Order: sequence, then C-alpha cells, then structure tokens
Amino acid sequence: MSAPSTSLETINFELSPIDNERLANLCGHLDEHLRMLERGFGIEVNNRGSKFQIIGPVGFLAVAQAVINELYAETSQSVLAPEQVHLAIREVGGTETVTQKSSEEIIIKTKRGLVKARGDNQQAYLRRVMTHDINFGIGPAGTGKTYLAVACAVEALERDFARRIVLVRPAVEAGENLGFLPGDLTQKVDPYLRPLYDALYEMLGFERVAKLIERNVIEVAPLAYMRGRTLNESFIILDEAQNTTVEQMKMFLTRLGYNSTAVITGDITQVDLPTSKKSGLRDAIEVLDGVEGIGFTFFQAKDVVRHSLVQKVIIAYEQAGEKS
Repeated sequence: MSAPSTSLETINFELSPIDNERLANLCGHLDEHLRMLERGFGIEVNNRGSKFQIIGPVGFLAVAQAVINELYAETSQSVLAPEQVHLAIREVGGTETVTQKSSEEIIIKTKRGLVKARGDNQQAYLRRVMTHDINFGIGPAGTGKTYLAVACAVEALERDFARRIVLVRPAVEAGENLGFLPGDLTQKVDPYLRPLYDALYEMLGFERVAKLIERNVIEVAPLAYMRGRTLNESFIILDEAQNTTVEQMKMFLTRLGYNSTAVITGDITQVDLPTSKKSGLRDAIEVLDGVEGIGFTFFQAKDVVRHSLVQKVIIAYEQAGEKS
C-alpha cells in the first residue's frame, strides 16, 4: 500500500444491527482486535457500544471502516479469532504495524522515561522494527541494537500490541554447554540473557520484571527449546544470533505467528561456533536479502554509543582483519 497523506482526519459511524454480543466479538478480548486494526493502518480506533470513531491518515480511514464493517458482518456467523483479523488487514494491504513518517524522530515511551535513537542508523532501525514483522540488527557491541529492541518490546507490551515478550539466545559461549551449568532452566539461561534483563530492569523496574516473568508474560527460553512452537501476539528477541547454526536460524524464523514481531540481533565478527559450522546469521543475510517484509539494519563502529575507546578498539580490529 502506498503511503497516504500524513494529515489526520476523523470519521464517525455506527454499526447495525446493534448487538452487544456481536460487538464484544468484534472488539475481541481486551479490545485486542481493535488494537490489531490500529497497528495495521496506523490509526486510532475508539468506540462506545455500536458507535465508532477512527482517527488517522485520510488515506486509511475508508479502508479501515470497510474492514470493520466486514468483520462485524462475520460476527453474525462465527466467533472472530485474531487470525481472521490479521488476514482481513493483510487482504487490503495493511501492514499490521504502526506507520511512521520517514523524517519523524521516533521516540519510545516507557514508564521509566523516554528512549531516543542516537543517529540516523538507530532511527532507521527503530523505523524498520515498527514497519516489519522480522528485523535484523547486525553490528558490533555498543551500537544499541539489543537495547532498542527491548525498548520496542516494552512499548508493544505496554500498549497491548503484544501479549508477551519472549527472550531467546543460543547457549553457545566459549565452548560451554547448558547441561554443565548448575540450577534449573531459568538459572542456566539467565547468565546468557543478562544484557536483556538489564535493559528490562531499566525500563520497567526490577519488581515488575520479576512479576511479569512469574506470570510468563516475559518468557526466557534457550533457542533449542523453541522447536515446534508457534508464537502468536508476541514480541520475540533473539540475541547473539551469530551463534545460531543455519538450521537453528531457519527453525527460529518459522516460529513467528499472527500479530508477532521478531528482532534478531548479532555481531558476525564474534562467532563462537566451531569453525566447521556456518553462522545462521551470516546465512540469513545472504538467503533473505530482498525478501519483502524483512528489515535489515547494519551498524558500524561509528554507531557505537559506549566509551569512545570502544569505537577505536572495533576499528583497530577491523583494520587488523583486513590486513590478515
């Protein structure tokens, strides 16, 4: 769908016949279907009973109203599922993500404050996360790729765009194996996910994160435990993806369900796999290049937002690698 005018308009309409049971069916549990429509067309949907109001770019209003009317007609025959709403949005060209004007500065709002992108590359990264269902953030440590992914996940959870956050990481680190680590599954995986936890604590607070983990709203899982699952209405972050095998990466990418977003982050210069195995991240860059709906952001040493020496260290290693 081509980008419409960015001027905002409002339309009001009423659904008929008035039937409270059908209206509840249309809106979904906790208005989840309306939230999906908001994401799909970059609009705001408000309703009081059968009276609806849509606010958004003028080019999307009539299309969104038509989809709502169509879905309401379906409620006379069946109970709507998120999958039906998803397909209705896609059939008319909706993106099921929030549209962003390319020149606008994107700011992520969390309860602990605002998260702003630093530099054009981080802005482009955030924009792609908001407009693609699968996103890759590739580059050296300190470029903000993991932190910004967590910020997007927190915002999606706070705004009911996602029902849960799933944190995934391959358990490959200097030859260690999960089976040799003490404790239960969570305790085994925790050390590998510390950067993600730190970002969550900063944005949500320690107590809230602990409660969300206890309720399984935030789920921690090693990559090996993802096989066979389908993740609907989730924001999934795969960190340190350079340590996935080709088979693992393919398995992970095919876990994506309806109304979900996946962000894959990694640094292809820091692979800990045996030399005989190709990195799944490297392979994905080659295989998925040009696939519509998948976003790639490549960070460089100049994007590092840590201590200035970190940038110099990265550049020095890059130069040494080129010489060798």
